[in-house]
Amino acid sequence: MEKNTKRMTDSYTVMTDLVFPNDMNHHHTIFGGKVMAYIDRIAAISAMRHCHKDVVTASTDSVDFLGPVKEGEILVLNAFVSFTRRTSMEVCVHVYSENPKSGERKLTTTAYLTFVAVDDEGRPTEVPVVIPETEEEKAIYCGGEARCRARMARRQKFKEKV
Repeated sequence: MEKNTKRMTDSYTVMTDLVFPNDMNHHHTIFGGKVMAYIDRIAAISAMRHCHKDVVTASTDSVDFLGPVKEGEILVLNAFVSFTRRTSMEVCVHVYSENPKSGERKLTTTAYLTFVAVDDEGRPTEVPVVIPETEEEKAIYCGGEARCRARMARRQKFKEKV
């Protein structure tokens, strides 16, 4: 591999937590905001593992809640850098609920976030190019450019309104 490249697996991060009663909303499922906080945290860790620099959240493109997480279940989050540009990294996050008695896992949430690497003065700084290796990684990576263009167009649209 080239010097300024990293494999997707180099940034792979797993986080687990047990869902307690104080995590619940009035539907008796985990608060979406709590899940979003976990997603931002694990995605930041994954981005830092990729570039070995400080990072800031630039965008949360999507958070898709696919199913509920119930009290007593184990929350399992997986994150990895899925696409890079010069100073930014897209991070893909998958969240699962796991039944602690059966071991059954269900995909409950997916998300894409973008982070920018910053130097000690808070200025954007270059990051390594991410290299996909497996077929699944390549498929996610191939969609990265389109997701990036959509982010940039959305940002430009909002800047024009300001």
